[in-house]
Amino acid sequence: MVAVTGDDNSGGPALTDSTGINGAISADDEAADQAGTTESTEQLAESDETAAPAAPAAEDDQDGAEASEDAPSPPDLEQESEIAADYIEGLLDVADLDGDIDMDVEGDRPVVSVVGATLTELVGPKGEVLEALQELTRLAVHRQTGTRSRIMLDVGGYRARRREELAELGRTAAEEVSRTGVPQRLDAMTPFERKVVHDAVAAAGLRSESEGEEPTRRVVVLPAEDAVMEPAGGQG
Repeated sequence: MVAVTGDDNSGGPALTDSTGINGAISADDEAADQAGTTESTEQLAESDETAAPAAPAAEDDQDGAEASEDAPSPPDLEQESEIAADYIEGLLDVADLDGDIDMDVEGDRPVVSVVGATLTELVGPKGEVLEALQELTRLAVHRQTGTRSRIMLDVGGYRARRREELAELGRTAAEEVSRTGVPQRLDAMTPFERKVVHDAVAAAGLRSESEGEEPTRRVVVLPAEDAVMEPAGGQG
């Protein structure tokens, strides 16, 4: 794990942040990026929910057959981490926010975490800002490497805390469904959140599936005897 400070003005790559913080991507660049990465973003969101965890400490994501076949080598993952860290470091400098950046590789996915501070501005309600920043970070990596990135971004330990909450939610829903035999539809969640719930439900001996379209896609917890529309945690 390597740490660099968010205060460092060592001249990393210029920000291409489309959130409006000190210089958004130009209209032409943004249109081109959106056109070229819409399909990849959708595929990444689905793989984040459906693939099998690479290690107990890894994030929500798991990968399907296609991603497994094309999994980047460890040096590539380290390069992605470095690019992402430079991007986030620049964002912290521009926004005048303090925080250290930890880089790591967990299984087949690079992870970049902003630590040492509670940066609620970069998390937002229900993690919405964090999800947007993660997509921007993936885009920054993609523009330099030319390949899709599944990099995970965390701020102030938000994802770790959220994972615990969602695991408890999944266990509670599974207990209720086991008791009543009535399927439960949970609130809409991100792919990361849905995957945590799928895992918790499976660990409790029940099955679950996802229904709906983003951003209102949600987990449905099913009684053990119910027929499933999709395998648990399958097409998520």
